[in-house]
Amino acid sequence: MPELPEVECVRRSLERGLIGRTVRAVEVRRRDVITAPGDPPGGFARSRAARNHPVRPPAPVTPADLLVGFTIERIDRLGKQLAIHGVDARPGRRSAIVVHLGMTGQLLLEGPSSAGSQADHSHIVWTLDGPSGLLIFRDPRRFGGVRLALNAEAVDRLWADLGPDALDITADELRSALRSARRPIKSALLDQSVLAGVGNIYADEALWRARIAPGRPARGLSVDDCERLAAGIRGVLREAIDSGGSTIRDYVDGSGRAGSFQLRHAVYGRAGLPCPRCGRRLASAVVAQRTTVWCRACQRASSRTRKKQAPRR
Repeated sequence: MPELPEVECVRRSLERGLIGRTVRAVEVRRRDVITAPGDPPGGFARSRAARNHPVRPPAPVTPADLLVGFTIERIDRLGKQLAIHGVDARPGRRSAIVVHLGMTGQLLLEGPSSAGSQADHSHIVWTLDGPSGLLIFRDPRRFGGVRLALNAEAVDRLWADLGPDALDITADELRSALRSARRPIKSALLDQSVLAGVGNIYADEALWRARIAPGRPARGLSVDDCERLAAGIRGVLREAIDSGGSTIRDYVDGSGRAGSFQLRHAVYGRAGLPCPRCGRRLASAVVAQRTTVWCRACQRASSRTRKKQAPRR
């Protein structure tokens, strides 16, 4: 599942090829991957699976709703979500879309004759001016989608429930967000309303860097713990971005390039292998309904335990 580093790499790769381009047309192949004002909260794709939820036919989406006629002005990111902003030649006329890649979503910028536009699960295809003429939204499992927004203020409202962006999280912000959290720290880190952008991969990696056990109560973290954890989060996210993200299954950036940070994972996906820091076998368990990997020797169950026994080097 693309997390903050992967989505930031998509943003940067698209920014180089999209800014200043005008959207000429759009082909919507699946209306249910789009969430418009008045649609069910999770969009029509998810509402069909919800019991006792009346499903009505989706209202039409106009080309202008999907940026047709607008010139791409900027691409913003908060956590795992992107906002593509467009401006029209007419004064004061703006529009935006918010893209959530979910588990398998991709945004690809390709040439007008690319076979990618005909690939399976290409749900929305935008036609742009210029040589790289197509922007394609693909999502085989359809856990992601596109939300419509009229302007930057509408994007802010859609993002109002998200916590601070993990790439710039400070120890004070983290401690404040965790102060009343009774759940395990791993669970709190996965909550996008607490911290936007961290998923299963980088939660495990950051906790390992901070020497904090994933099952520790979040509100029990000390000031020192929060300092180390905030630094671990920022550090691992920045290093992952520099490596193009982690390609575990089908993640690629907007140019179709895979990432390489998966080759540098210390704990994620390495259960039973030696800890890179102390050599002990890495443990695995389900925490917050996610497979979680950590080192029992390096990542102590409490700060008091850590003080009694110095960590191995």
